[in-house]
Amino acid sequence: MSRAAEPKGHRLRVGALALALTATLTLLCCTGGAGAFFLTELGGDDDLRLTNQECTDDFGVEITGAMPQMSQYGELQLRNAARIIKVGQELQVPPRGWVIAVATAMQESRLRNLANPTVAGSEQLPNEGVGSDHDSVGLFQQRAGWGSVQERMTPEYAARKFYEKLLEVSGWQQLPLTRAAQAVQISAFPDAYAKHEALASTIVNSLAGGAARSVPVAGGHACDAAEDGRIAASGWTAPIPGDVGSGFRTAQRPAHHGVDIAAPKGTPIRAAASGRVLVSRCDPDRTGELSCDVDGWPGKGGCGWFVDIAHAGKIITRYCHLAEQPQVSAGETVRAGEEIGVIGSSGNSSGPHLHFEVHVDGDRSRHGAIDPVGFMRERGAPLRSVE
Repeated sequence: MSRAAEPKGHRLRVGALALALTATLTLLCCTGGAGAFFLTELGGDDDLRLTNQECTDDFGVEITGAMPQMSQYGELQLRNAARIIKVGQELQVPPRGWVIAVATAMQESRLRNLANPTVAGSEQLPNEGVGSDHDSVGLFQQRAGWGSVQERMTPEYAARKFYEKLLEVSGWQQLPLTRAAQAVQISAFPDAYAKHEALASTIVNSLAGGAARSVPVAGGHACDAAEDGRIAASGWTAPIPGDVGSGFRTAQRPAHHGVDIAAPKGTPIRAAASGRVLVSRCDPDRTGELSCDVDGWPGKGGCGWFVDIAHAGKIITRYCHLAEQPQVSAGETVRAGEEIGVIGSSGNSSGPHLHFEVHVDGDRSRHGAIDPVGFMRERGAPLRSVE
């Protein structure tokens, strides 16, 4: 729920940017940092049948036509999401705001326009269920300070009020989703919004032409260009610009559980999304020695200096071979695009590069690793060369 005055108790399409780096390295990397880790508070078990996610020149959204097929949300709920997005477009709120708004409504009402038996007249108005949270009603569970009962139970009005408050939050586009949503909602459960970010991005992509894969540019948007610190509406950015040299579990390297991205020594490495640092340390080499302050070599073993970050949806990213001790510590929260260290060649490495991994289901072991190339492309932060 949310209320306005007091805390509550509880288009410009740009082309692909590409310039091949001159160095092509045969890079060897580590398998360190094993062991399963399950991050329940950032979890989420929503399943869905994916619809078209491609980023287009037009983010047009239909609220009267057929809705995508998703296993966790029905037609009425997705139509409400479309209404939320449409209002954001009318207010010229960037797509990041649409993702935040949809995720917030997912948490507050499961995208249903809820009445409340304690709020006189609400059950006589069009509704999609009944809630019981104080005097909250509607998609965003807004309390009396947000408007009349009829206004708060009008999806377009409720979405407009949410966006108006969001736009008043300083730096909202750079904030983690849960902090931006909490600044508007003032919830008793401020961390609850994060778990909906991935599915909210998918919903926005499905309803609005892949908009969650875009970054704002002057006068419009750029699809699949979240890099060099620019954050996609999905909340993700490429950790460094550069070519993927050695791929994920290739025939030549079946035990390579990530990808190697070539970059000069000292290049800043950025957190790919907001999250909490799980590990920030030197990985022992094959002899058990902690020798990360010197350049490594093939066969040395270990990730060198490395960082693991847990993100919403039980996603974990790993960054290996840093040149020096990381700039973040275990337990810290980081923002998407925040610098966490610099490129080096510590550990099992033949030259400066970033070994980057993505793990699902909160599993830091090899069993949870997936190909980062496809994962990052779907979030509008492809791993490729840039100028």
